Amino acid sequence: MRVLVFSAHQYEENVLRGFAGDKHKLAFTPEKLGIDTVDLARGFDTISLFTSDDASAAVIQKLAEAGVQFIALRSVGFDHVDLEAAAAAGIRVANVPEYSPYSIAEHAVAMMLTVNRKIVEGRMLMNLQDFRVDSLTGFDVHGKTVGIIGTGKIGMAFAAIMKGFGTTILAYDPVENPEAKGLGVRYVTLTELLNNSDIVSIHCPLNAATKNLLTMKQFKQMKRNAMLINTARGGVINTSDLVEAIESGILRAACLDVYENEKGLFFEDHREDVLKDPLFARLRSFMNVLITGHQAFLTTEAIAGIAKVTIANVDYWQRQMRSPNEIVLNTQVTMK
Repeated sequence: MRVLVFSAHQYEENVLRGFAGDKHKLAFTPEKLGIDTVDLARGFDTISLFTSDDASAAVIQKLAEAGVQFIALRSVGFDHVDLEAAAAAGIRVANVPEYSPYSIAEHAVAMMLTVNRKIVEGRMLMNLQDFRVDSLTGFDVHGKTVGIIGTGKIGMAFAAIMKGFGTTILAYDPVENPEAKGLGVRYVTLTELLNNSDIVSIHCPLNAATKNLLTMKQFKQMKRNAMLINTARGGVINTSDLVEAIESGILRAACLDVYENEKGLFFEDHREDVLKDPLFARLRSFMNVLITGHQAFLTTEAIAGIAKVTIANVDYWQRQMRSPNEIVLNTQVTMK
């Protein structure tokens, strides 16, 4: 099977080749799929996409014309794919529903501790040989209340870590995870979660119901000086409102591994460019906002897990079988 891998990164190429073996001939391009690059898919009936790719309706139509019949996603999220257009074009889509939930949960915790204990500021002062600690006060996580939005595998991995810190854990999700009770997680409404949490961490998918789930209305419901963590999808938060909430002191801090307008920005080298995104510039200017470039998933275990399932999905397609990871319309769970 010939497979074209769009948005290919160096860290994944050898791993994908290892799982593909002699079964599939993989071709890699660093180009992102879009209306200007879709012709690269000609001659391939299978392609693999990452979150930075654009598989909107117009692109899907071009893919169908090019002969593409199967899309193997290298991600859990599939909000970058127009599933209705794909179904209409006869293109089947499969994702990687899980790999290492610990990679993202642990990154969320790392960001929380970095901001809380002012590790970045401490490093800067250390390099300046300013050894005063007056500006580096944080707070004990032990005894705090943590709110988790979305209690799938990643949310539960985060909850397990937070239990170890000795926190009270609240959760909001329309579908309760049976593992939650064993961790002492209590399900509440979104408003109650925001009202009572010192730390709020987002682990829900992005879909029509969760788009801009948190706006200024919700930020005003949060405890004064609460910390917000988002390692899910940038679009779950209204970024303009988040900037205002930070500037006005409604929030203590924010930890963001994702950004609402990250396409064309993250995963690329812009060192020689002038970034024309004033919203992102404002976010980066805050000392109490930590931004990483969608790297929460980036562990050896997660990369291997993604590659293994991606190739397994292609295996099913080659054998003319339906992958258990194939995405069927109208199966998304809403958050409102």
